[in-house]
This record gives sequence, structure tokens and C-alpha cells, in this order.
Amino acid sequence: MSTRRMLTYLLLFAIVMFFAGLTSAYVVSMSGGYWVRVRIPNAFYISTVVIIASSLTAQMALVGTRRGRPDTAPLWLLLTLIGGVGFTWSQFRGWSELVQGGNHLVGKVLDNSGVYGVDYTITKNGEPLVLADGMFYLASDVDHRHALNAELNEQRNNASSYIYVLTAAHLTHLAFGLLALLVMTLKAWQGRYSAADHAGLWSGVLYWHFLAGLWVYLLLFLTFVH
Repeated sequence: MSTRRMLTYLLLFAIVMFFAGLTSAYVVSMSGGYWVRVRIPNAFYISTVVIIASSLTAQMALVGTRRGRPDTAPLWLLLTLIGGVGFTWSQFRGWSELVQGGNHLVGKVLDNSGVYGVDYTITKNGEPLVLADGMFYLASDVDHRHALNAELNEQRNNASSYIYVLTAAHLTHLAFGLLALLVMTLKAWQGRYSAADHAGLWSGVLYWHFLAGLWVYLLLFLTFVH
């Protein structure tokens, strides 16, 4: 195995461990106390389609080069770069949706402004709270004698914070991917890749595939675990 390939795999492994740590911390945090189940922004699903499509165009650039058609790589890489920019834009749209719903990087549980049970749900120790006449109660408090609003008003919305941290961490890694794509596109236009010499292209495309797969994992995690 070449040094470049080994370093690429080590980098990807380090990123996997980093996100494994973040998602593990997420699971531990949501297991006790108050937690807000936030509806995942529609823009995040759009960005999923965009990054998967860009992963396919990146692969086309690599396949064409391997088959002796490096002249096709510039166009495919440019399309991949455009897809990466589109993904970034949709991420910011997703954050905007979160803010509009009252979910901030740092905020309180009761900052949510959507429809309860549709846009968000508050749980305590995993059990959804009941909303009646603007007051929150435990499901077991059938007579609604002990409202929890005063207590909830002091609780931070850690779920919202985790969504921002996870997606921002991914976007940070994607920024390096965009930089790599820009460099690869310029090199491809200069004819510096060939069927016999395209190690840099291979590393960049693999990294982009990894980012696409990582995003799909994060979206599934936030959708089904969150």
C-alpha cells in the first residue's frame, strides 16, 4: 500500500472516531433529564440528495481518468464542486429553519415556537410531556396538578446544540473537501492526471465519498435516534 493511501485511510479513521465520540455523547445526553425532539429541517433532506449526486459525479471523474479519458475529469469535477457549494447552501438553509423554530446553538427548552407534537416534542427521561392550555405536564400527571413550565424555563436545549455541533463539524470537514476539489479541478484542466498517475484524484474522490456517507449517517442518526 502506498504512503498516500495509508495516510488517506488514517485520516478517514480519525474522522470516524471523532464523529463516533460526538454521536455517543449525544446518546448519553438524551438518556436522562429533559430533551427536545426537534423536527429535522427539510433543507437537510435536500442537501442529502445534492451530496449523493455530487459523489456520483466525482466517481465519474475518477472512472474516466482510469479508463484513459482524463479529458472528461474537469467537467465532472466542476459539477462536483458546484454540488458541494449547493450542499453548503442547503445546510445554511437548514440552520435558518432551526432558528425560525426557536432552536438555537445556545437556547432554552421553551424557546421552541412550532406546533407541539409536530415540530418539536419535549421528553423527560425518554417520556413525552403533555401540553395542556400552554402548560407542560408529565404523562402520569393525569389531573394536571404539577405544571413543569417553571422548571423547563431553566433547562437548556442541548438537543438543538448537538444538531448544530454535528452538522457544523461535518461542514467544516466538507470545507476542506471543497478546497481539495478546487485544486483537483484545476489540475485536471491542466492535464496533470492520467490513467497511470491519478493518486491525488483518487484520494480526493475517496474523501468526498466519505463525506457523503458520513452525512447520510448523521441524517439517519438525527432522524431516528434524535
